[in-house]
Parts: sequence; structure tokens; C-alpha cells
Amino acid sequence: MNPIDIDPYLRKQVELGMDGADIMHGHLKTLMVEAEGILDRCIEVEDESGDAMDSMARTEATGYLDALTELYALTYAIAFAKEDFKNRKEILGG
Repeated sequence: MNPIDIDPYLRKQVELGMDGADIMHGHLKTLMVEAEGILDRCIEVEDESGDAMDSMARTEATGYLDALTELYALTYAIAFAKEDFKNRKEILGG
């Protein structure tokens, strides 16, 4: 079985035993920062050119950033749900 290719810094986090949701959360934040830079450049190009194709690039960049943001928010929701489950389990003695 071949291991899945991932960035070396992500592989290191896996090897250190970090929780997958935490790894995903951090990586999504990195991708969001990169996506914000891409969107900013698309906006600049569109503002300068007024070309419809540049508008499409901006729309695509916006959608990509929106998708990353939704996934990032989901990592928070999962973390809070896990903690809530753990706390209820401790309270109920399970």
C-alpha cells in the first residue's frame, strides 16, 4: 500500500501524533491566507482591465475562498462538538 502524498510539514504533524482535525484546521487557515492573496490580485486585475474574463477569475477566487472558509468553520464546529461530547460523557460517567 502506497502512502498518500502530503506536504512534508503535514506528514511531520501526523508523525508527531497531532489530531487530524487540528492539522486540517491549521492547513485550511494557510490555504485561506493564500486564497485571500489570490482574490486581492484578481480584484486588482479586474479593476485595471474591466475584462469579463478577469471578472470570472475574481468570481472563481471568491468561491474558492468561500469554500475554504466553510470548511474552516466546520473544523471549529467539530472541535466544539467533540469537547461537548467528552464533557457530557465525563459528567454522566460513561
